Amino acid sequence: MLQIEDLQVKLGEKEILKHIDLEIRPGETHILFGPNGSGKTSLLMTIMGYPQYEVVAGKITFKGEDITHLPIDERAKLGVGMSFQRPPTINGLKTRQMVRLCAKDEIDEETLAKQVNFEGFLDRDVNAGFSGGEIKRSELLQMMAQAPDLMLFDEPESGVDMENISLVGKTIASLLQKDLPDVETKSKMQARLNRTKMGLIITHTGYILDYVAADKGQVLYDGMLSCVSNPHEILSCVGESGYKECVRCITENN
Repeated sequence: MLQIEDLQVKLGEKEILKHIDLEIRPGETHILFGPNGSGKTSLLMTIMGYPQYEVVAGKITFKGEDITHLPIDERAKLGVGMSFQRPPTINGLKTRQMVRLCAKDEIDEETLAKQVNFEGFLDRDVNAGFSGGEIKRSELLQMMAQAPDLMLFDEPESGVDMENISLVGKTIASLLQKDLPDVETKSKMQARLNRTKMGLIITHTGYILDYVAADKGQVLYDGMLSCVSNPHEILSCVGESGYKECVRCITENN
């Protein structure tokens, strides 16, 4: 599992995450809501190990190992992967090569690419001239190749048109083992028990909830995790009253 205890993080001289406690168990997917600048991406980048995010207190444990100060590559080898909202263009590196680098085992990148309609992009430089939707599919393809146990998604719906949101959502559901078959209840229950993948997804729109059956929703506001509740209820509350009122209401009721 992923366990974060009293995490406090600075970016430069600014404290951006304050006393974060979070636990994601095997098979669980959590949705992270919050206004712009609240620290959502910073939390994902800290979990992934980007060195500019300085952990000044607290602890991050993954699969029973303290990863608080491990470098990014060591976390990736342990099974942490991230899909970025705005990944960089990498001139001179073909997407095909990038996918092979991400893979922990030998793969057929053509077969994987077909699953996200990306065969025609494998021999183009990574993200060079890609649209928003193409960037998302490229990120998903790399995640499919890596097959990490903990997947961090930073606004997977951002920049994706309505035609591709279904493909993105269903692919994420499959990666997180949420694509349960439409069969009898007993089989569905067994499928839930067999899940091992964990997810933490940042969303503003909530579209991802149409495709991924999330277990918990949380609000990150002013660098602090303010509540844990049903993700659909949080989304409804934010839509009606805004983040500040939503946090106040849920905190008082709890």
